[in-house]
Amino acid sequence: MSGDDLSDEELEQLRRRRIVELQRAAADEERRAEVQQQVEVQKQAILKRILTMEARQRLTNIKMVKPEFADQLELQLIQLAQSGRVKLPISDAQLKDALVRIQSQRKDIKIRRI
Repeated sequence: MSGDDLSDEELEQLRRRRIVELQRAAADEERRAEVQQQVEVQKQAILKRILTMEARQRLTNIKMVKPEFADQLELQLIQLAQSGRVKLPISDAQLKDALVRIQSQRKDIKIRRI
């Protein structure tokens, strides 16, 4: 049976099935986006509590230039604060020190061409 042999009714059933699949996928994507937005709001609320205003501004500046790095840094800062390994609120100077340490670790890795 080729595609030409499908009746109008069968084609309509296929169309309806495809529409339902697309609607379900769109609803799933919308739910994922909502959850992601809720997580971001919670993360920002935590950062507001654990960082000084100056440190938050520095983090915002970093996020504009290196968003993936900033996301990782935010999670590390939250983990440090939750574990009690850092005095709160984290100041801009403490954040700068952490950034210097992270950068120095990254610079230790050298790639040489042969």
